[in-house]
Amino acid sequence: MITVQVNGEMVSVDVPPETPLLWVIREQLALTGTKFGCGVALCGACTVHLDGVPIRSCTTSISAASRGAITTIEGVRTASADPVDPVVAAVLHAWERHGVPQCGYCQPGMVMAVVALLRARGAPTDAEIDTALAGHLCRCGSYQRLRAAVHAAAAPLAEG
Repeated sequence: MITVQVNGEMVSVDVPPETPLLWVIREQLALTGTKFGCGVALCGACTVHLDGVPIRSCTTSISAASRGAITTIEGVRTASADPVDPVVAAVLHAWERHGVPQCGYCQPGMVMAVVALLRARGAPTDAEIDTALAGHLCRCGSYQRLRAAVHAAAAPLAEG
């Protein structure tokens, strides 16, 4: 049994220590918002936070992740002590306003990356946005709307 903290709760799973975190999240914990894309950490669909840092869960073992606090897309709203996390609220509002999601498959990973970026860097430059989203693939090509949405989400946070 391996005990991990996921979305603020301690859970125990009976899996081999080398099991990818992605499969524990999806198959053992039934949190299916985190997506399988490529399986080799190249597409970003499986991005979760480990102690607030975005990681690719498809190539991170459950044993490596068990040393920290894991936050999935389902838990990103509740990871903060605030009832409504202002960063998450700003990102989700900007995503909708700028029409970022199309098919939506890449969106959980992108949201996780952007939330971490805005928590670390309140008003990122285009270069910082590109770096934070490097390796996140969007087959619908919403990259321009995505960048605009990140800037829009950062604006009220910089004012606040």
